Amino acid sequence: MIDKAMYVAMTGASATMKAQASVSHNLANANTVGFQATLAGTVAAPVAGEGHGSRVAVSHRTLGVSAAPGAINATGNTLDVALDQERWLAVQTPGGETAYTRAGDLKLSPNGLLTTASGLSVLDQQGAPIAIPPHESLHIGGDGTISIVPLGEPEANIGEAGRLQVVAARTDELVRGDDGLMRLPPGAEPLPPAAGKVLTAGALEQSNADPTASLVSMIQLSRQFEMQVRVLQSGDENAQASNSLLSSR
Repeated sequence: MIDKAMYVAMTGASATMKAQASVSHNLANANTVGFQATLAGTVAAPVAGEGHGSRVAVSHRTLGVSAAPGAINATGNTLDVALDQERWLAVQTPGGETAYTRAGDLKLSPNGLLTTASGLSVLDQQGAPIAIPPHESLHIGGDGTISIVPLGEPEANIGEAGRLQVVAARTDELVRGDDGLMRLPPGAEPLPPAAGKVLTAGALEQSNADPTASLVSMIQLSRQFEMQVRVLQSGDENAQASNSLLSSR
């Protein structure tokens, strides 16, 4: 019984440390534009092997990504976009793959490429990086259309410079990678561009991570970890006491 208790406490402590890491990651991104909190928890994990299946360990498991909307803050910046719910902006990863994000704080590189704040190229509806020519003014429409007045031209000469590739998908239909970007699961069909209004220009969606709830969760997990360590210490003390009794006979 002692070894069973110690094993359960050990796996519980390990799972608690991993849960603490997930909560810490959410808290660290409480001010990250478009960030969606990781949902994680602990589950019972029966121990496989020979003999009667009476042992159950504890395992940490990532349960998904929170689809709760973040607060929308108006910025007035022409390159800031807040995506509508279940809408994702297509970007190109350094490896040339297509991934998706809700971070709408876009930038223009010195050579005119439209990128995310982290430097990833934003894709158009044909899947190519968007390049913006020199311009007097720029406007992003609710459907993702980018309109500009070319440099040196009058305001009446408005032309289309491209259209953001924004797709429709539920959060649970995508998988988040280690780089924080969302991707389609293996074998899934490519997502078509979403029609109609897909975003609000001049605004940003803030992180949906709740700092207060994260801090409370960190305290709870810390206390839980301390209790599990105490169980391990008690089990070790009981084992030593048992060995002493056996050796004295």
